[in-house]
Amino acid sequence: MPSRFDLQTIREKLAGRSAVRQDRPDITRRAAVATILRPVGDDTEVLLIRRAERLNDPWSGHMAFPGGHHDPTDSDLLHTAIREAREEVGLDLGQHEYLGKLDELPAVARGKFVGMIIAPYVFAVRGSPELRPNDEVAAVVWGRLGQMASGAIDDIKELSYEGELRRLPAYRIDGNVVWGMTHYMLQSLFSAID
Repeated sequence: MPSRFDLQTIREKLAGRSAVRQDRPDITRRAAVATILRPVGDDTEVLLIRRAERLNDPWSGHMAFPGGHHDPTDSDLLHTAIREAREEVGLDLGQHEYLGKLDELPAVARGKFVGMIIAPYVFAVRGSPELRPNDEVAAVVWGRLGQMASGAIDDIKELSYEGELRRLPAYRIDGNVVWGMTHYMLQSLFSAID
């Protein structure tokens, strides 16, 4: 019997699913990310990147999915996700399988909405394609969905915000702490395949 994190099960759950679109009057920008999956036995791994340290980047050094801002030359946000994956990790998602879209979510930095909406798109890669990260990417890691969902790699991210200590849910994958918006997007994936 396949597990709920078997790639075929995920494919079936996402097929024909309608994602929730965010339409707010305070949206000034849109962005997209690529949630890239690969099968590993009866589990599935997801590709995560650690963003390079950059001044004025509110997500500098954070764990994330490949992605970025919608460019006027992009035909739509799906194209943005595909373009960004090619630029950031050297992966041509046009050669792989598109599985579907997750619900859009508001981008938050330091606890505040930053006027941007992020659209996550889900893909499955065939085999183990070579990745060629660019200078925006400090590291690439694969994390197992089954471990995340089971609580086996749960962690807490502590940070001080406006003089208050906050404890946020996170995962620890190969020494990297996955929290914030990326953690929230993973929760959205789990909800979509439940």
